Amino acid sequence: MRPLPYLHFNPGTRRLRLDPREPAFVQNPYAAYAFMHEHARAFLWEDYGIWCFAGYGDVDRLLRDRRLGRERPGGYSNFPAGTNRAHLSHFDAVEASSLLELEPPAHARLRMLVNRAFVSRQVERMRARIEALAHELIDGFEDARCIDLIPAFATPIPATIIAEMMGVPRETGPQLVAWSNDMVRMYMHQPSRAVQEHADASAETFSAFIGHHADLRRAEPGDDLLSVLVAAHDDGERLTQAELISSAILLLNAGHEATVHQIGNAVRAVLCAGGDPRRFFDTREAAAATVEECLRFDAPLHMFTRYAYDTMDLPEGVTVQAGEKIGLLLGAANRDPLAFGNPDTFAPHRADQKNVTFGAGIHFCVGAPLARLELQIALAVLFERLPGLRLATPPHYRDSYHFHGLERLTCQW
Repeated sequence: MRPLPYLHFNPGTRRLRLDPREPAFVQNPYAAYAFMHEHARAFLWEDYGIWCFAGYGDVDRLLRDRRLGRERPGGYSNFPAGTNRAHLSHFDAVEASSLLELEPPAHARLRMLVNRAFVSRQVERMRARIEALAHELIDGFEDARCIDLIPAFATPIPATIIAEMMGVPRETGPQLVAWSNDMVRMYMHQPSRAVQEHADASAETFSAFIGHHADLRRAEPGDDLLSVLVAAHDDGERLTQAELISSAILLLNAGHEATVHQIGNAVRAVLCAGGDPRRFFDTREAAAATVEECLRFDAPLHMFTRYAYDTMDLPEGVTVQAGEKIGLLLGAANRDPLAFGNPDTFAPHRADQKNVTFGAGIHFCVGAPLARLELQIALAVLFERLPGLRLATPPHYRDSYHFHGLERLTCQW
């Protein structure tokens, strides 16, 4: 394959240099992933200082390996000596009790609670609401004939739905998105001091917001997820106040962040495939198959990290020590030529359909059923209402690796 000027790999040491903010990589990470599949299925990514794995089979197995976990050895607050995080006290308070950052038994206890809201029958009840919301949004911009679909369509659908499921006012959706955006920037490579301070301020305000609405639900319970979390807290044994707040924030953040990206990425993929887009969504089965291919073809999250809990021999002859972090490249795994025929081709009815977009193992995304339903319905409604939809300008991905989503998606019809 053609050399990539921004990627430098030493095959002897298997050390790779690739700035995750390199514009060419941000706009098209798949060229670099193709290089990895051919030359470096496991490599030490110097910019992060961790071993990374790009193969589908390796990523899938390591996501399920219980010798690896999300929780920092010694607990969330076990930062290296001399680390100054006083300016991140509110952010750290949220993260320390987050389901995403815990392992059993704490993880199992929290997971059991939040699973109640995301079982299939509960999610399926949202079908009519998602469809109505998609129509409502299109009614609002159809006459414009040209619009950026990220703020007009991709963002409000998951943000509104998760807000309603949680039991907080729909009109707070834009504020929830803003707080969430501030907080998830902390997961980017080397966030600046300004990014850290914004994240902490948003974590503080977000926590107060959840605390206020938890008090309202305590006085007047409903059938929403926040009421479920409040009831668990009031049992006195199941959920602390910190866990309640962290769980609610995680669900609100995770309930829209990745789905916003995936809706945008999916629209781009379908439009670039050409032809009448309605053919991909003419039945529920076709819509489901198309969404699975969208999840594989251009995933919204490209790296999950794990800590090793012991000295381990990993695939490709890599050995890590207890406490070391590794990176699992979901976006690369989903394009692995050893796992997929013609991996760079968008093919909704492929026989080898699978993906690691939602993770695997005990940290498999709890909101996956909801995300799949939102995608199937929102995309079907969009292309049925606007079958002549086409790109007005080249889509542009935002600089936010390891999140992978469009900054703008300007379309016309």
